[in-house]
Amino acid sequence: MSDPFDGTERSLGQLVASATAEMSALVHDEIALAKAEIRQDVKRGAIGSAAGIAAGVVLLFSLPMLSFALAYGINTWTGGHNGNGGWNLVWCFLLSFAANVLLASLLGFVAYAKFRKVKPPEKSIASAKQTAAVIATVKPHPRPEAAKALDKASAVARSSV
Repeated sequence: MSDPFDGTERSLGQLVASATAEMSALVHDEIALAKAEIRQDVKRGAIGSAAGIAAGVVLLFSLPMLSFALAYGINTWTGGHNGNGGWNLVWCFLLSFAANVLLASLLGFVAYAKFRKVKPPEKSIASAKQTAAVIATVKPHPRPEAAKALDKASAVARSSV
């Protein structure tokens, strides 16, 4: 066995400083991981929000113009432009409304699909739980019984010299 005082052993202060530095680096790495995961989820949420807002804007601002244009277009397509009657304008406007609702539903589905992909930062949570489990097993100070046993052992060793 090598001599413990040959310069290769680190002092308690050096060990504590090293452990503190490593713990600090670990915490910084976990924070960076959490930021990366949250940034990705925020991006997905922003895309979903934009799609939802787009659905609302399309429904709100295009309904009057699109409804009139589509309704009169249907009426013209069914023969109303040449005086033969065509479909009643009521049915044309209802069909136009149904087309707008279908478009808004499609955009709403895109928004819902994007929002479903937003998840909690699972890797960060798992890493934090693993770190907490490791730290929980570390005993920073010896228990009083162990300290008394260590004192007795060192007293016996000194007396036998």
